[in-house]
Amino acid sequence: MTPAIQPNLVSTIIPVYNRPEMVRKAVASVLAQTHRPIEILLVDDGSTDYTPEVLAELQAAHPEEIRVLRQANGGAGLARETGRQQARGAYIQYLDSDDYLLPNKFSDQVAALEAHPECAIAYGTSSHVHADGRVLEDPSRHTADRIDYLFPLLLVERWWHTHTPLFRRWISDAAGPWPAFRPEDWDLEARMGALNPRLIHCGSFVSVQVDHESDNRVTRGPSLQALRDQGVFLPRLYAAAMLAGVPFESPEWARFSDECFVSARQLHQAGEASLGNRLLHLAELTTSGSGSLIRRYGTLSRAVGPRLGARVAQLLRTGRWAT
Repeated sequence: MTPAIQPNLVSTIIPVYNRPEMVRKAVASVLAQTHRPIEILLVDDGSTDYTPEVLAELQAAHPEEIRVLRQANGGAGLARETGRQQARGAYIQYLDSDDYLLPNKFSDQVAALEAHPECAIAYGTSSHVHADGRVLEDPSRHTADRIDYLFPLLLVERWWHTHTPLFRRWISDAAGPWPAFRPEDWDLEARMGALNPRLIHCGSFVSVQVDHESDNRVTRGPSLQALRDQGVFLPRLYAAAMLAGVPFESPEWARFSDECFVSARQLHQAGEASLGNRLLHLAELTTSGSGSLIRRYGTLSRAVGPRLGARVAQLLRTGRWAT
C-alpha cells in the first residue's frame, strides 16, 4: 500500500552497506536540518557487520524521525527503491551513507520550490572533499551553474551528485523505480529529464561529497559487469534524450556517440557481441558526418566479426576515436 503523502515533509532515503560509523555523520546531517518536518529511511542493504546494531541505535534515539528498513544485498538502486516505496514526504532527498548535507539544504530548496511552482527539482552547490579534510573540488562539477533543464548536459555527464537535488514527489514517482544496474542514479535522472522538468538553483551551498578509500560502496561492481550495464544504460539514455527533444545539432550528441563507440569496442573485446553491436549501432546512429572511424569500424565489425574488428580498431587508434 502506498503511504499517505504528507505536505511539507522531506523524506531522506539513505542506503547503507557495512558503514556503521560513516552513516552516523550522514544521519546527523539530516537531523541538523533547520527545516521540519523530516523523516529518514535507513535501508540496510544486507550488511554483514555491526551496521544493523548502529541503525537500531539511531532509530531508538529518534523514533519519530528515523525508520530502518532491511533487504537482501541488491545494490544502491534497489535499496533506494525500497526507501522510495515507503517514503511519506512531499519532497524526496537521496543521500549516500558516506556523504552529508549542510543544515540549510532543505530550508533553502523547499523555499525555492515554493517560490517557483513551475519547477520540479531544486538544487544547490555541492563540494567534493576527501575524508582526510582535503578539498578536492569546490564547487563540484556543475553544481554552481544555473541550469534550467537536465538535458542536454545529462547526455554526456552526470553534472551533480546524488545528494545535490531535492525532488518534488511527483517527478520522483513519474520517473518510476530505481534500476538494479549501474549507473542507477544517472538512469533515474535521465527518465526524469525525459519529462523536461524545470530546475531551480537555490543559491547556496547545500551538500558535500566525501571521497575515501573504502571497499564498502553499495554502487561498486566488477568491471565486466559495469561494461554490460553500459550496454543496457546507454540506449536508455538515448531514448530519454530523444523524448526530451535534444536537437541533433547539440554538440553533446557527438560526445555521446564517442562514448557508445568506445564501450562497443570494449564489449566486443570482452566477447559481449550482442551488447557491443547494440552500442555500435547507436554510435553510428548519433555520429555526425565527422564520425568516419565509427562507421568504418562498424563495417569492419560486421565483415570480420566484432572481436577481430575491435583488435583492428585498437591498432588504428591515434588518440581520438572520431576524426
